Amino acid sequence: MRRSCVFSVVFFLLFLSLPLPSLSQPSHSVYNSFLKCFSKRTKTPQPQIAKNVFSPTNPAYSSVLRAYIRNARFNTSSTPKPTIIVTPRSYSHVSAAVLCSKPLNFVFKIRSGGHDYDGLSYISDKPFFVLDMSNIRDVSVDVADNSAWISAGATLGEVYYKIWEKSKVHGFPAGVCPTVGVGGHLSGGGYGNMLRKFGLSVDHLIDAKIVDVKGRVLDRKAMGEDLFWAISGGGGGSFGVVLGYKVKLVPVPPVVTVFRVEQYMAGGAVDMVHKWQFVGPKTDRNLFMRMLIQPVTRNKVKTVRATVVALFLGKADDVVSLLSKELPELALKKENCTEMTWFQSALWWDNRVNATQTDPKVFLDRNLDSSSFGKRKSDYVATEIPRNGIESLFKKMIELGKIGLVFNPYGGKMAEIAEDATPFPHRNMLYKIQYSVNWKESSPEIEKGYLNEAKELHSFMTRFVSKSPRSAYLNYRDVDIGVNDHGRNSYKEGEVYGRMYFGKNFDRLVKIKTKVDPRNFFRNEQSIPTLPRKS
Repeated sequence: MRRSCVFSVVFFLLFLSLPLPSLSQPSHSVYNSFLKCFSKRTKTPQPQIAKNVFSPTNPAYSSVLRAYIRNARFNTSSTPKPTIIVTPRSYSHVSAAVLCSKPLNFVFKIRSGGHDYDGLSYISDKPFFVLDMSNIRDVSVDVADNSAWISAGATLGEVYYKIWEKSKVHGFPAGVCPTVGVGGHLSGGGYGNMLRKFGLSVDHLIDAKIVDVKGRVLDRKAMGEDLFWAISGGGGGSFGVVLGYKVKLVPVPPVVTVFRVEQYMAGGAVDMVHKWQFVGPKTDRNLFMRMLIQPVTRNKVKTVRATVVALFLGKADDVVSLLSKELPELALKKENCTEMTWFQSALWWDNRVNATQTDPKVFLDRNLDSSSFGKRKSDYVATEIPRNGIESLFKKMIELGKIGLVFNPYGGKMAEIAEDATPFPHRNMLYKIQYSVNWKESSPEIEKGYLNEAKELHSFMTRFVSKSPRSAYLNYRDVDIGVNDHGRNSYKEGEVYGRMYFGKNFDRLVKIKTKVDPRNFFRNEQSIPTLPRKS
């Protein structure tokens, strides 16, 4: 829920010992070269540009950098810092930033202001710039056309608020964390609690705009269907700078139902979680039941709590009746349920306890420079885990002590869409697992312990999850599964994580990447590589 939204996660321990960017003459001359080019290309006087181009000597540099660091692990004095941060306010600014960065040979990181669990949009072990898209945040809703234009720097909270302003019967199937940035969320696939009814966010894309490596602003027609396909789930940062998307809105009923029911091991949690696997992905597609599994201490005894958090696109009586037949182990009662509007349900999922009384404007709060420490990993489950497997999982979680799991059911609409319709290939899985651990203390020993917990539980789950390749979700960035230094072995390094994220769609993504960005300007530690050059 809300705690799981507010941070972003990990990178190399190596990074923590890297030096800050030098404020010496070379850095200064790089800044001046960039400024001169940027001024010329945008036809803007240099003094005016200082509002959008920041060097480490600028008094606002630190606050601009920290504003969208969602993981405290990357908010230390020793974390590598960019030589320049650009905060564009127009498409021409983005185009100029690309064209002026290319000759300087710096790594060019693109940050849309969301979560980025492993910090790949604002950290590098090589000299780098950051293009921060958070000022390009326009959201315009056209109810008559059932569509919206959503800029890359907008947050999901802003998107939902703008839809609510215009209509009480329209929604959009995207994430439950309001501070997630649109650029990363949509270009990486995007999912939320309506995916069983409507599929992924990218299943509703109509158009997009991107700045390519030549600095051109291209819409769907100009970029062509291959590139449009690639940025519809293949990660925008490998192919250019996504400026925004036109999306189709979906109809939502005037009344939806939410509920939260928890059980402990002594009260039937093992049976309930085991049975959930057979129901969650196969039940009425109007019902999304997320499963949270967490080791806890209750009455001084270590145990596991399993919590179902649900959205039903309909009334309480109907979902209670449905689950009394399909999942009696949950023991859902009418008093567990609350009926509300779809927008109020978005507030509720953000852990706003009194969602029906909450001011909708809270979704406009970006919660800048606020983060805890955390790590995320992911897996997919193709066949149900046997009951004794669930039992052994619970014991392992008690042994580890802190790390929790989130099961997100698929099925419904997801299973009806071809695996190559978008770059996202995991359509036929039963459910996705997120590994989740957060902490507040700043200590290398504590951090190492929690990172090891995540790795150990991930390793323990190997027998239960997808294989050949073991799948992972792009938007739960995880550098443990492989990184790319974009040297001689770039393709081979990229194939390791690329197959896990994209399956067979990786090959098409590589071909598109090679065509649109042959010199690999748009790159990060887990970007799509280009094809190996023939010797």
